[in-house]
Amino acid sequence: MEDEVKDAEVKTVETQNVAPVPTENKWSCCTKKCTLTAKKKYIIGAVILLLIIVFAVYSKNGNSFKNLFSKNITKEEAKAKFQDFVTKNVPAGTQIEVKDATEENGLYKIPIVVAGQPEIDSYMTKDGLKLFPQAIDLAAADAAAAAANDTANAPTAPAQEIPKSDKPVVKLFVMSYCPYGTQIEKGILPVLKTLGSKINYTMEFVNYAMHSDKEIAENLTQYCIQKNEPAKLSSYLTCFLKKGEGTTDACMQTALVNVAKVKSCVAETDAKFNITKDAADKTKWSKGTYPPFNVNADDNAKYSVQGSPTLIINDVEATAAGRDSASLLKTICGAFNTPPAECKTTLSTTAPAPGFGDGAAAAGTADPNASCATN
Repeated sequence: MEDEVKDAEVKTVETQNVAPVPTENKWSCCTKKCTLTAKKKYIIGAVILLLIIVFAVYSKNGNSFKNLFSKNITKEEAKAKFQDFVTKNVPAGTQIEVKDATEENGLYKIPIVVAGQPEIDSYMTKDGLKLFPQAIDLAAADAAAAAANDTANAPTAPAQEIPKSDKPVVKLFVMSYCPYGTQIEKGILPVLKTLGSKINYTMEFVNYAMHSDKEIAENLTQYCIQKNEPAKLSSYLTCFLKKGEGTTDACMQTALVNVAKVKSCVAETDAKFNITKDAADKTKWSKGTYPPFNVNADDNAKYSVQGSPTLIINDVEATAAGRDSASLLKTICGAFNTPPAECKTTLSTTAPAPGFGDGAAAAGTADPNASCATN
């Protein structure tokens, strides 16, 4: 009996220690999962291999992987696209010439010329979707900023005291279309009328022209009026400064100027100083930017004239002179050994507006140092 009980206990222990036999369905499920995973790996590997082959073939043909998804336009198409943009967006009458496009730094560079001025480089992305009207040369900008900082931190030289004389010599350097030049001319005309022959006054011209061919032509006209009939220059300028461009002939008639004599002088002066010839040759331009105008080149060099206007009194630049008639009268009268009675004349203390026409300068725009200059 005891032996039968022991045999039963052994069988019970053996039964408890034996793992359950897996069913056929469970193993079948595992097999399917393993097969599916293997198929996924195969598909992914094939896709990667295909992409590698496409990339290699595309690169071999001189293309970039990026261009698989975008299409570049040609240089000719870029120029045409820019021309279309100009036609649709620039005001009618504006003279803009679009030059041929070239490749530069991964972009199309498209130079444009506005109203005969120096070229401006514009840029377009090669897909033709973005246009940059002008690039900024960061290296040049940093250099300019550094130079400006050095200048700002440099000690400022004190203004030179204007020497006195019995008859002050006054020279005003201008450009005929510089708005600040015309501003001071309007301010000085009443002073010239007040002082008359008590001073020795001449109007001279900066040795480059910033305002295109119209300025060259007007400079020559004013130079010749002063050379041939100096007493009529103020009358002519009073008319021209009020009415501006397109009134040269009418203002000469108003001032009773000998037109034929002036035109003959203009032709002679142009030939003597190569004005038109040098304007057509950009290698002669000031800093490669503006055509020269050298009728008063010697005095420009003598007084280190930089821009319009520059007022010289007794060989010294009057940097602190204002643009209103009262300030100009006071500055010039300060150069007399014994100021004449005319120096007590009351003139306007209001600065004329820059440019052509009547009117006063708006508040904050009567800066005596404002000028047309290349630096």
